Amino acid sequence: MELEIGNVTHYYNHIGVAVLRLRDGLKLGDMIHILGHVTDFTQRVSSMEVDHHTVVRVKPGEEVAVKVLEPVRVHDVVFRVVEEKLEPAH
Repeated sequence: MELEIGNVTHYYNHIGVAVLRLRDGLKLGDMIHILGHVTDFTQRVSSMEVDHHTVVRVKPGEEVAVKVLEPVRVHDVVFRVVEEKLEPAH
């Protein structure tokens, strides 16, 4: 399952960093899916910064810089992938 949490507001291609405006929180280790007209990939969040300071989590309404594995574009949509917890069989 995926929840829409924000969108890309800027991309720094020389360092592979996207700036995301978030409507929901995000933390290191979360799996995100970035989707746009030509963008479509999933990655785990491994590095985040707010105002050039490394952070481990951000709150809704914040803008955060995230290292991305592929180029992204302004207005691409960001989803958090909710990883299902498997119940043990009885």
